[in-house]
Amino acid sequence: MRLHRLDITAFGPFGSTQSVDFGELSAAGLFLLHGPTGAGKTSVLDAVCYALYGSVPGARQSGQGMALRSDHAAPGTRTEVTLELTVAGRRLEITRQPPWERPKKRGTGTTLDKAQTWLRERDAASGTWKDLSRSHQEIGEEITQLLGMSREQFCQVVLLPQGDFARFLRADAEARGKLLGRLFDTRRFADVEKRLAERRRTAESRVRDGDAELLADAHRMQQAAGGTMELPGLTPGEPGLAEAVLGAAAVARSTAREQLTAARCRLAAAESAQTAADGALDGIRERNRLQRRFAEARERAARLEERSGAHREAEARMERARKAETVAPALELRDAAETEHRRAAAAETHARAALPASLADAGAAGLAAAARRAAEELGGLESARRAERRLTELRDERAGLERQERADEEVLQEAETWLAGWEQTRAVLQTGIASAQQAATRAGELAARRDPALRRLDAARTRDRLAGETDAAAEQVRTAREEALTARQLWLDLKEQRLNGIAAELAAGLVDGEPCAVCGATEHPVPARKVDGHVDRETEERALAESRRADERHADAERRLGTVREALAAASAEAGDTPTGELAHAVEDLERQYARERDAAAQLHSAQERLRSAEHEHGLRITAQREAAVRAGSRVGHRERMDRERAALESELTQARGEATSVAARAAQLEQGAERLTAAADAARAAEETAQRLKKADARLADAAFRAGFDTPGAAADALLDDAEHRELQRLLDAWQHEEAAVRAVLAEPETAAAAQQPPADLATAQRAADDAGRRVREAASARDAAARRCAELDRLSARATASVRRLGPLREEYDRVARMAGLAAGTSADNERRMRLESYVLAARLEQVAAAATVRLHRMSSGRYTLVHSDDRTGRGRSGLGLHVVDAWTGRERDTATLSGGETFFASLALALGLADVVTDEAGGVRLDTLFIDEGFGSLDDQTLDEVLDVLDSLRERDRSVGIVSHVADLRRRIHAQLEVVKGRSGSRLRQHGDG
Repeated sequence: MRLHRLDITAFGPFGSTQSVDFGELSAAGLFLLHGPTGAGKTSVLDAVCYALYGSVPGARQSGQGMALRSDHAAPGTRTEVTLELTVAGRRLEITRQPPWERPKKRGTGTTLDKAQTWLRERDAASGTWKDLSRSHQEIGEEITQLLGMSREQFCQVVLLPQGDFARFLRADAEARGKLLGRLFDTRRFADVEKRLAERRRTAESRVRDGDAELLADAHRMQQAAGGTMELPGLTPGEPGLAEAVLGAAAVARSTAREQLTAARCRLAAAESAQTAADGALDGIRERNRLQRRFAEARERAARLEERSGAHREAEARMERARKAETVAPALELRDAAETEHRRAAAAETHARAALPASLADAGAAGLAAAARRAAEELGGLESARRAERRLTELRDERAGLERQERADEEVLQEAETWLAGWEQTRAVLQTGIASAQQAATRAGELAARRDPALRRLDAARTRDRLAGETDAAAEQVRTAREEALTARQLWLDLKEQRLNGIAAELAAGLVDGEPCAVCGATEHPVPARKVDGHVDRETEERALAESRRADERHADAERRLGTVREALAAASAEAGDTPTGELAHAVEDLERQYARERDAAAQLHSAQERLRSAEHEHGLRITAQREAAVRAGSRVGHRERMDRERAALESELTQARGEATSVAARAAQLEQGAERLTAAADAARAAEETAQRLKKADARLADAAFRAGFDTPGAAADALLDDAEHRELQRLLDAWQHEEAAVRAVLAEPETAAAAQQPPADLATAQRAADDAGRRVREAASARDAAARRCAELDRLSARATASVRRLGPLREEYDRVARMAGLAAGTSADNERRMRLESYVLAARLEQVAAAATVRLHRMSSGRYTLVHSDDRTGRGRSGLGLHVVDAWTGRERDTATLSGGETFFASLALALGLADVVTDEAGGVRLDTLFIDEGFGSLDDQTLDEVLDVLDSLRERDRSVGIVSHVADLRRRIHAQLEVVKGRSGSRLRQHGDG
């Protein structure tokens, strides 16, 4: 990790924007950050930590959020920190803005803006910055993953606080363990210790549970055996319990099998008796059925004898119907011929009624001859018909000429009248067009002024409306803020109440014999109880959910307020300060003028159209005058030709129509007469033909009736049956025959006749005997099943008890093994001579690595005198593992680090800090740390030691590192040329960078 640039605005003591070019400072390898006490040297390091992790180092945790803001900053300047760095080969830029309570844009008071975070990455190919994220959580996870260190590790490894390491040198084993545990994250080893302890308790509980389960199975076997089994008087965990339970189970199983054998014998005897009783019952039922069958057959035979006379009559009727069916075709033919003859005679009578009296009695041949004569006379009138039609056409043409003459006279008179006022009409229309064109010009000028005025009026109205909405939105924000604070306070109160009563909530889940989740005890003599008003988890979660919803409503209200304010500013910028009423009055005046000129301009098109129409009408009038004069001349010759043709046609028609009113009337008379004569002739011939066919049908019918045995055709017709009557009669005859055959078959059965000769069957007595036998079988079967279930249950429980005994052996072995491991990891086992916990053991290994890495630099700083070594000796009755001693090469003795002087403690803690930085870096995945800061402590060194310490720090450049020393020691300003000076002033501190080494 290498820092490049840091920009600070309104942060800590810095009221304005200050920049640090770490690239220039790092070029020298070693640079000095100095300034007066309280000027803000540590605030520069706080800004680096805040940019990376969103918070400052642990000792200054109270300076989070809005408290990070500089008191020297202007009210409108927002606090911001921007850090540019390279980590894992990526050039990144992080910008963070803490929450800011800024002045309101409108009115008085302040409003709170949320914290903001941006993460960008520089694209080396294009040389541009690319946005990665604006999420606090995503950016925090990304930076932590890239650095491989938490905030606490970063503050110990990169921002080396010498005071903390001086205290580390003098601390006891427990305090060192806490610091090393945070840096190396050894919680997993502490979790292993807890896991082993839990497994020990679990294994112990499982052993006891196994014995309790075995004893419970023994009680179940005693219950299944019916109380005949004796249980051993032992408790879970006592030796011999398994053998005693298995022995008692074997005795109980043997007794149960003897009882099962006896129950099976009793069941076999009861089943034999039931089989005999069921056989006797079946015999009685069969004899009763046959006796009832014989009695029913005798009754059916008697009913057939009573209906025998009706049966013989039905047979005779069916025979006559079969004979009549042979005469049916002749009957149908005669009826058809009679119907046809009646229709033909009626048609002949109707046709003769329309004939003249002279032809009323004429035959078919005479009527046909008269029809031919009428047709010939009709053909001779066709020429007269054409002449009559032509005469009608001539009359129509003469009437048309007269109508044209009257119309042309009207056209001429109207055209002369219209053309007389043409010049005056054209002048008026041209004047109207000129006036409309002038109005259109004025309307365009007013429209150009009207649109901006309307937009300004709309903006003014929007401004007035949004002003009211802004006040309402501000009130909603205030209400939502109060509701959010109230809901959060309620949730905190409920959470506090729940935490106060958490013991009762945990006690509700305690079960006797099971370990407590807090202390691990299996006995719970006095569990805590819930008091009135106890708050459970659901109540707290509901309050938390409501608090979050209230926060969301508050945020929504603030967003709405910001949106309304932005819209109000835009409307005010467009409308200006002019009152809405004044703008509306000006717009109304413009609207009235514009409407008046627009209406006048709208007449331009209609005026032009009227002029064009008038000019067109003028041309039409002139043309109509000329055409009317031409038509008048041509009508004179046409009228003379029609008069001559009409006289010739009238003479021809007078001769052709005779006494009729017209030729058409004469032709209609002849045509109607011919049609009537033709129809009468056809009807006479049809009547003669149907009379002959009827006579032949009567002769065939009489012959068929005689051959069928009937005296007359009427008797044969009466004997016929329709389809429904025939089917019903046949059904009755078939039913009689079927019933007679069935009765004879039943009466002829030998078994039925034999059963009728025996005494009546006693079915009730046989049924009672069979029911008694069945009841005895069910009782015996129930006893057999109960004995079988008893044996099966005893076998099952015995097998289960045997399996439980087998499982208990490995469980006891596992318990012994886990208990030994848990005691060893916890440092309570006798095998752990130094009483060192597993986590302490791991930390001791890390401390040994740190001491070895620190010794390399301490040996050089102390001119080869001191060496740091790790010690795992016990101190008093406490546990060992985290001791730290210093070996003095001058005396050859090993002593505690607490005996070092002030200067010795400084360079020892500096060496320890640098060594710890190397070890933690390797632990974090080998992330390269190219920039380090060392905070204070150099004032306690003499000149020689200071030179040696600076040489060690300067040697870090060999690994391409840059080290920043935070100190106000004046001698360092002469020795280190690259400097970042913090200058303190009444208006806030500022940074001054100079020197390049």
